[in-house]
Amino acid sequence: MTAAHDAARALFAELTGREPDGLWSAPGRVNLIGEHTDYNDGFVLPFAIPQRTVAAVGLRDDDRGRVLVGSTFAEEPVEVALDELDGLFPTAQGAHPAVPEWAAYPLGVAWALRHAAAQAGPFRGLDIAIASDVPVGAGLSSSAAIEGATASALNELWGTGLDATALARVGRRAENEAVGAPTGIMDQMASMLGEPATAIFLDCRSLEAQPVPLGIAEAGLAILVIDTRVTHTHSTGGYRERRASCELGASLLDVPALRDVSVADLPRARQLMDDVTFRRVRHIVTENQRVLDTVQVLRERGARGIGELLVASHVSMRDDFEISTVELDTAVDTALAAGALGARMTGGGFGGAAIALVERDAVEAVSDAVTAAFAASGFDAPHLFTVTPSAGPLRDA
Repeated sequence: MTAAHDAARALFAELTGREPDGLWSAPGRVNLIGEHTDYNDGFVLPFAIPQRTVAAVGLRDDDRGRVLVGSTFAEEPVEVALDELDGLFPTAQGAHPAVPEWAAYPLGVAWALRHAAAQAGPFRGLDIAIASDVPVGAGLSSSAAIEGATASALNELWGTGLDATALARVGRRAENEAVGAPTGIMDQMASMLGEPATAIFLDCRSLEAQPVPLGIAEAGLAILVIDTRVTHTHSTGGYRERRASCELGASLLDVPALRDVSVADLPRARQLMDDVTFRRVRHIVTENQRVLDTVQVLRERGARGIGELLVASHVSMRDDFEISTVELDTAVDTALAAGALGARMTGGGFGGAAIALVERDAVEAVSDAVTAAFAASGFDAPHLFTVTPSAGPLRDA
């Protein structure tokens, strides 16, 4: 058990005066490559990380059908009737949820799960206490970890019997319609399907998922996360604007989604759209190809061969999609100068984290170089740590 498990159990006892029926946890994720391709029906290659969100959950003995949620990140819990959730959600496009945003994640899961498994009702009330060691706002999908832990707990306690992919869809609906963040399904699938030592090659149109062994440790390498501590949120404008540009580009090319556009189609695309829309489209199209290339290289040559693809991905996000920041660029450039084989920002952008593929015995030297570069630039000190591919949701107690 981790400190997050202890904190969730303690908060549950504080809120309810009793022990939970169980502790469920789900991981955050790192996206190795494939950024913003998920909501374009494209390809992604994420993996679950050791950092997890824990939900201590218990069914209520009363028949009032209410749900109480509390979090170690919030001063006050939120309590609503389950029957009131349909009046709270969906959240209007671009609007703030009717409850505090942190509470919209677990409450949104309860709302979406009831709709996904209506035949399993009636649904008893619940108490939920949440704690996490997934860094918030770092692009490591703390939100999907909340959704995965909550969905796994409710799936068991309510007897809804949904599989991992269905629970990922529940999490995405909660994020899209309860929180109001226009994200794709990559984060939820990565959290729900995580396996040790393995990345998940996901087709975001069919939701077909293939495990791809990474072989990071076997190659004598490590994946270093550089959390810039510049927090971001997906429910605000920059992310939404990028998605709108992608939808416009697909419309101008008369295709269902940018997944249906190849690199060979880009010259025609340039003739049909303004420069900004074209560059957004070019990122998605070339990023999809980079995911396919990365999977092939991993299978044929191993992890040491993917460095240039990671760098190309970052350049595309920096120049074409324009979602990087000066802190992320500093992290990537410094890591590469200090000997990293490859580096890129990871997550939705506008802050968050970068990853660097480094020699295992060079982790400290690369970390020191990045820390010194941040200090020289007057940035807040970054949070640096290594990650390994890890398991998906678990019932831990």
